[in-house]
Amino acid sequence: MKDSVIAAQQTPSARRSTRDLTRAAVSGWLGTAMEFMDFQLYSLAAAIVFNKIFFPDVSPAIGLIAAMATYGVGYVARLAGAVYFGRMGDRLGRKKVLYITILLMGASTTLIGALPTYATIGILAPILLVALRLVQGFGAGAEIAGATVMLAEYAPVKRRGLISSLVSLGTNSGTLAASGLWAILLAVLSEDQLLSWGWRLPFLLSFGLMIFAVWVRRSLKESPVFEERPDVVDGVALARDEVESVIATADEHQGGVLAAGIRQRKGKAFFLALGLRFGQAGNSGLMQTFLVGYIATNLAVGRSVPTDAIVYGSLAGFATVPLIGLLGDRFGRRSVYLALSALTVVLAFPVMLLITSGSTPGVMLGMVLGLNVGVLGLFSLESVTMAELFGSRTRFTQLALSKEIGGILATAIGPVLAATLTAVTDSWWPIAAMLIVYSLITFVSAYLAPETRGRDLVRLEDAV
Repeated sequence: MKDSVIAAQQTPSARRSTRDLTRAAVSGWLGTAMEFMDFQLYSLAAAIVFNKIFFPDVSPAIGLIAAMATYGVGYVARLAGAVYFGRMGDRLGRKKVLYITILLMGASTTLIGALPTYATIGILAPILLVALRLVQGFGAGAEIAGATVMLAEYAPVKRRGLISSLVSLGTNSGTLAASGLWAILLAVLSEDQLLSWGWRLPFLLSFGLMIFAVWVRRSLKESPVFEERPDVVDGVALARDEVESVIATADEHQGGVLAAGIRQRKGKAFFLALGLRFGQAGNSGLMQTFLVGYIATNLAVGRSVPTDAIVYGSLAGFATVPLIGLLGDRFGRRSVYLALSALTVVLAFPVMLLITSGSTPGVMLGMVLGLNVGVLGLFSLESVTMAELFGSRTRFTQLALSKEIGGILATAIGPVLAATLTAVTDSWWPIAAMLIVYSLITFVSAYLAPETRGRDLVRLEDAV
């Protein structure tokens, strides 16, 4: 065992060509685009039609809350997927996990489009919807974490922020595709057509994207960082007791490298990452999920306005995401994080005043600002910073868990809480207050976090 570990440490660094990097970038972008397309399709359907199709026997307000709660169920399954696939990815490699997750997500999303409604089979309809939502969430729980890890571990050090931001661009692409599909449906179909068959089309069309993403990932090479890890032998990470055995007989340098990874007390980096995630996740749940239903239900604007606003915001994000990635490479992750989260706090009430002004330009401008500053900008930084915070031995698991726990606490619960608070207060101010709280949590976390730009991702130990 000792000899095999030493041999692994002395092999030349794993090399990847520009073509390999391009394939990894496309794979990460596609998978993340598909994940966010699936979830945005669902969130928009939950906000616009699911309360009428699957929860028709309750008041509109209660129906919206029930639809949002069903949306949130997927985040519980995401946590289970993060644990299961995160451990698999850290032990057996990133590539295997990414192949499985794309299949789970694509199949469940397609089947949602084939579900019978409440009018056809009664209470069994929302039960089946929840079941498919759980499968979808189980696969998605490790998809974005795996894509983030893979792309960060492929990227050159000096351009790691820019290249890793492509994962965030995938989220933007998925959101744009889903919002665009819904915008077209709302523009060309009557309400009866939308409720009877039109809502199914976006889910069924996602099948084609799944096939293409699976094809791309079949030829993807393993992460070079995973192959260079000193605790990986023959493509499998050694168990803790095996590493301890090697440490006992290895020389000082080799033993120290391994000991740093398995004896470090964990937790500090995880909680910092969780705080960094909180602002983006919470703001996303409010801007991209709750406000779509809130605007359509409570404001005197056209029913397509909120989805159109997300389309425009997503288009603007194609400039925002790489720009923030470049700024992170130039000035460091921490300073850009502080600036973006502080700006989101300052803009929270002005953005909500614009959105609730009742004018279509106001809604558009408010949504575009909120989405790009408080969601996409933070996500661009999150993609690389969280990967750099964690050591390579547990990077996949810790990153997936911090993302999904943050998602449960902020993105899943947030829309339900916002629906409840706005119904109780009959006002929009709780939404602005929630945006401020989420962003302040991220600001404090960024202030406490170390600068991670340029960190060696092969190191087994966390940055703190």
